[in-house]
Amino acid sequence: MPVGYVQIPVGIAGPLLLDDREFSVPMATTEGCLVASTNRGCKAIYVSGGASSVVLRDAMTRAPVVRFGTAKRAAELKFFLEDPLNFEALSLVFNSSSRFARLQSIKCAIAGKNLYIRFSCSTGDAMGMNMVSKGVQNVMGFLHKEFPDMDVIGISGNYCSDKKPAAVNWIEGRGKSVVCEAIIKEEVVKKVLKTDVESLVELNMLKNLTGSAMAGALGGFNAHASNIVSAIFIATGQDPAQNIESSHCITMMEAVNDGKDLHVSVTMPSIEVGTVGGGTQLASQSACLNLLGVKGASKEAPGSKSRQLATIVAGAVLAGELSLMSALAAGQLVKSHMKYNRSNKDVSKASS
Repeated sequence: MPVGYVQIPVGIAGPLLLDDREFSVPMATTEGCLVASTNRGCKAIYVSGGASSVVLRDAMTRAPVVRFGTAKRAAELKFFLEDPLNFEALSLVFNSSSRFARLQSIKCAIAGKNLYIRFSCSTGDAMGMNMVSKGVQNVMGFLHKEFPDMDVIGISGNYCSDKKPAAVNWIEGRGKSVVCEAIIKEEVVKKVLKTDVESLVELNMLKNLTGSAMAGALGGFNAHASNIVSAIFIATGQDPAQNIESSHCITMMEAVNDGKDLHVSVTMPSIEVGTVGGGTQLASQSACLNLLGVKGASKEAPGSKSRQLATIVAGAVLAGELSLMSALAAGQLVKSHMKYNRSNKDVSKASS
């Protein structure tokens, strides 16, 4: 029932030099400092020689919950599903649902008579939740022949886990698991970031690591990864609600090269993105994906465009972490927010 559109300002941060390629990163946000801050981080990365990234895993998940008359019977299905001898047959059933869905693994968790079955599969360039759900439904039909007393309570039993903070995603990963790193030179830390390596390392330990542990954080060992993830997600047509698990991130900082330079990294185990389907088909979001060079599906290497988008998200988060942590270390956070977020300028007339 669409009635119109809500306008959200879009800015460009960059160029982000990542894996020897330059990207102009679109960010949709109403926060005044965010794009400028991320842009500063991109500059620090660029003049230091760029960042590098690795996609560690690529697998979307869905976990139905089924129930039996006894816990023993539920355990029998668990053993059946986790037996390597049965995996090929289950894969054939699952994979028949799509040209791109490919079952990777099945992991089960039991709670009394109830069994939670976490299916993980590759989904090409789509974010893939619907694709996985379809494959799971096929497998459920197949299993019902072997286990006629199985009662499927729900196609999702929250062991997936989607749109909720969950340790299973932090530990096992969901979507794309990415690590991104860079070495920021001493002079860049001083001139661009206006602080020093020692201060950044100490702040990261006490804030992002120790402070988050004191707060009992789940996947939140970072300064503001969610800010960047949300902005890129809205700009590129991703599911904004999946910002929750996609923002799981641990930021690490360490002095290297005799303590002169800064090694900084972000590890993000569950970035859930796609370059086809859903909101990626809308005109403005398509334009933003085109700007990044990742729109649509790759025919030569299915999944490569969505993986590229995930690395860009991680690279932008790296830039954002660098800049915010530097502002905090230098005591500039409040000043910058008062300058950019308290402006009385009518931004709706900025283009006139």
